[in-house]
Amino acid sequence: MTDETTTPSPDAPPAASSEYLAIWAEGITQVLTQIAGSPTHVEVLAGPPEVPPPGEGDVQVMVVSAGAVRGEMSLRIPRAAGLALAQLFLGEPQDAAAEFKPEHREAVEELLRQISGQVATALKPRWGEVQLRVEASAAPSWSAGASGWLGSTSDTPCRLWIEWQLSAALHTALAAVPAVNPNDPQPAEPGTENLPVADAAMIAGNLDLLMDVELEVTLRFGERSLRLQEILELGAGSVVELDRKIEEPADLLLDGKVIARGEVVVVDGNYGLRVLEVGSSSPSASQAAGA
Repeated sequence: MTDETTTPSPDAPPAASSEYLAIWAEGITQVLTQIAGSPTHVEVLAGPPEVPPPGEGDVQVMVVSAGAVRGEMSLRIPRAAGLALAQLFLGEPQDAAAEFKPEHREAVEELLRQISGQVATALKPRWGEVQLRVEASAAPSWSAGASGWLGSTSDTPCRLWIEWQLSAALHTALAAVPAVNPNDPQPAEPGTENLPVADAAMIAGNLDLLMDVELEVTLRFGERSLRLQEILELGAGSVVELDRKIEEPADLLLDGKVIARGEVVVVDGNYGLRVLEVGSSSPSASQAAGA
């Protein structure tokens, strides 16, 4: 009798990774449905779609995960799907023959950042606090722990295919974090661990009274010191150069103190901030909000 063992294929993720990808599919579905104004459904595909092999015009990004689970996920969108996605995001008519311009690529990357914010929120009940950062990249140099495709159904405004690859670190981290049970006792409020039960409950109750208090926060893109003469010379069309490059994160301030930093996004026509880190050790943390 021969003892044979079978090595599992990296294309068949375990339950935890499948759940992670299903959340990504749902996040893409929700964001595209909102943009398109009509139902758009994206799902984890059972097998690879009939799309061209990787080419120069493909959109390739890396999603870096930090917090409760750490690792990387590579996403590749074939050129045709990337163009259709960019045209949908920018409100352009669907034209497969159009030139795939740099602004189209940037639009796809920004859309993926907005989707990652939705996904990070959806991951919290299962894995806890997870931060996702999307950045343009080349094809991954690491071997995938799992891989596959996400795709839209045929009745969507534009056909979408995304090839995903999970790094071995992320693949392992997803399975290593136990599922959050809502019936489990919740951790004590910071600073109340060693207090008598009655006192701890009273403090927690007092904190609850403050939860509805509204606080004003400020988004700071950068700052600049100006002489009085320069301020008096300002007029319509004047440009004030700030001390921060466009790719650097913006600050979120409360009472002049930096409480978070992140990427500036557009949400329903308004500015928003996708938080990348909470708290800051930078010198700007003690400075008042600038321009």
